[in-house]
Amino acid sequence: MTLGLDRPIRVLVADDSELFRELLSRVIADEPGFEVVAVAADGNAAASLARSLKPDVITMDLNMPDADGFSGIARIMAETPTPILVLTANREEAVGFRALSLGALDLLEKPQAATDLSDYGRLLRSRLRLLAGVKVIRHVRGLRERAAAMPRVASRAELVVIGASLGGPRALATLLRNLPPAFPVPIAIVQHIADGFTEGLASWLAGEARLDVHEARDGETLAAGRVVLAPTGRHLLVGDGFVRLSDAPPVETFKPSVTPLFLSAARAYGARVCGVILTGMGRDGAEGLKAIHDAGGATLAQDEATSAVFGMPRAAIEVGAVDRVLPLDEIPRTLRELTR
Repeated sequence: MTLGLDRPIRVLVADDSELFRELLSRVIADEPGFEVVAVAADGNAAASLARSLKPDVITMDLNMPDADGFSGIARIMAETPTPILVLTANREEAVGFRALSLGALDLLEKPQAATDLSDYGRLLRSRLRLLAGVKVIRHVRGLRERAAAMPRVASRAELVVIGASLGGPRALATLLRNLPPAFPVPIAIVQHIADGFTEGLASWLAGEARLDVHEARDGETLAAGRVVLAPTGRHLLVGDGFVRLSDAPPVETFKPSVTPLFLSAARAYGARVCGVILTGMGRDGAEGLKAIHDAGGATLAQDEATSAVFGMPRAAIEVGAVDRVLPLDEIPRTLRELTR
């Protein structure tokens, strides 16, 4: 599969290990439709090559000598914004999420000695294909104005539910960082991310925010100022005051999926819940946000200008699920107002 009819997906590989650069290049090029256009041994070289070659997508190691992956990501996103997939050796560490805060789009664990390279190659190429397809999205001013022109008076929210995908970790960190430690209601989040990374994400967000952030536990109580994050491979649902984890099949190909969380919140809380859809590709969450809207709850969507990918907010707007479309930095203030 290629981006267009006439050329393959062009990939830049950045890693300080020559052996790993060769391995990764071979794995990527193993399928027609992919081309490794260059390799880089540090962040500065990656940024320079990104500027001159303009690849469709970049794989980035973080621990490199001279200029590490963090400085490379910062330069690339300032000079030549390009979709970046971070490859990390340890998915439990929170450090990889710093890369997402700098503008990288996604994380994937590096292959280990026992990894089946055929399986890994399929997963890696699928992720690269997805990220390379992230494009500038047409402006939807008309949709935004229609949503903004129809404010509703909602009940005080007693729960906030949030869904996010590509670009979500960075958006979540910004949102949670700007909520007070005494935020008066619980928050439940579904973030699409590679399997095994939710523990690290929760740890990183806990360090960024002044709130209690952790992976959700089946049966735990929802409490003010507590943020629960759907764990890998299980849907996050809420009852009135408690958490349920579900092993039901994937929804919209995702598990966890945003829609089951939103639907359960609409059933349990009705007009007492606020739903928020953040940056991400696809339509997950649109149906669930519509259920919250129809139950009388407040519904917010991140705007196009501040979204890394406007797919999920756009889908929710198009089905009439959104009360207000807001820049990311206005969402925390609005949540504080809705939970007073």
